[in-house]
Amino acid sequence: MASLSEGRLLLRGASQVVRVASNGERVKLKGAMSDLAILQAEEGQGLSVAVDSQGRIAAVGTDAEVASLYEETTWENVLDVTGMSVVPGLVDAHTHPVWAGDRVHEFAMKLAGASYMEVHAAGGGIHFTVNATKNASQEDLLELFEQRLQRMARAGTTLVECKSGYGLDTETELKMLRVMELARSHSPVSISSTFCGAHAVPKGMTSENATRKVIEEMLPAVVHAVQQGQLKVDSADVFCEKGVFDVAQSRRIMQACKDAGFLLNFHADELTALGGAEMGASLGAEAMSHLEEVSPAGVSAMAESGSVAVILPTTAYILRLPAPPVRAMIDQGVPVALGTDFNPNAFCLSMPLVMHLACVLFRMNLREALTAATLHAAHSLRRAHDHGSIEVGKLGNLVVVDSPRWEHLVYQLGGTDDTIAHVVNQGRVVYSKESM
Repeated sequence: MASLSEGRLLLRGASQVVRVASNGERVKLKGAMSDLAILQAEEGQGLSVAVDSQGRIAAVGTDAEVASLYEETTWENVLDVTGMSVVPGLVDAHTHPVWAGDRVHEFAMKLAGASYMEVHAAGGGIHFTVNATKNASQEDLLELFEQRLQRMARAGTTLVECKSGYGLDTETELKMLRVMELARSHSPVSISSTFCGAHAVPKGMTSENATRKVIEEMLPAVVHAVQQGQLKVDSADVFCEKGVFDVAQSRRIMQACKDAGFLLNFHADELTALGGAEMGASLGAEAMSHLEEVSPAGVSAMAESGSVAVILPTTAYILRLPAPPVRAMIDQGVPVALGTDFNPNAFCLSMPLVMHLACVLFRMNLREALTAATLHAAHSLRRAHDHGSIEVGKLGNLVVVDSPRWEHLVYQLGGTDDTIAHVVNQGRVVYSKESM
């Protein structure tokens, strides 16, 4: 019998526990993406997941097996999940969640056929949000951010990558990163912060001047704040794109950020085939996002380097972009992850919706989509040692699906308010569906 005298959470009675990984894997390539290591309850049995007082998974097995381990344990919380299924907490690998302003008016422009860059040239897009975010107070930005985190949690997200990038000057970029830091201690969703000062070229500057500003002014200020213990920043990003930062400029920015100790997690080959993926792979980038226009050589380079491809179905859907070559990526051994790309251009906070779109638009199967939204998304942030699967020793981040089959989480399009019964972060229930 385990010596643990107090536990944080016990789930019992589940029909399925979808572990995603069971042997400490941090990536599952090619056909292995579809192996979810599912525990299925036999008739008359239930399955349990126990989370210890430190918020880590302590046991997974049948109700009887787990009960025999912890007969003397008192639990802070016990959830009867009879007839339900349990999956790992979802991981959103790419978002831009700190901003002010409303760009709903641009939706009509896009529906009328305006491209992303045409909206941008008309004074919309990133620069519209930059102005609003600069003018917003830190308190207002924090309130908006916290509301968005709550909505993410209700849709099953337990870890989210959060980018700055709507400042384009040192003061506002630091303000955005401070907002993330202030929310971190009480957020229902764990946060991985990314410095994205190279999100666009500020008005009145050339891309070369902007490149130097990011490297010589903004990056040192962020590094100083991290060293002083004022911020925790994990990654750095650049929008490598025609008319923004070209491949050579992006390389300089990414190399400077890598030298400063940040992970590389950047926008590549979204609107134009520039060879951004090849550049990122040569730098050993941990992750690259979008990739709608990635070349076959870029896919091969990512497979060789181990860089994670973070696919963003909502953006491709809204902007009517060509589908990224997801099947080729999987077949060649590129780790594929998913993200919402939540931002004013793609207003989506739901990873189950993203999984649905990935299956329908990009021909991923359901099991691949779940791996991409859990283990691989966590690996893109280099957090797969703690997140992304239901394994002993990992953080107790769980989503309880109100169905004996986990697939309802994806199948029921837009139905997370009904399909998700509970969301758990480190053993604490951060959301429960209201009883009807």
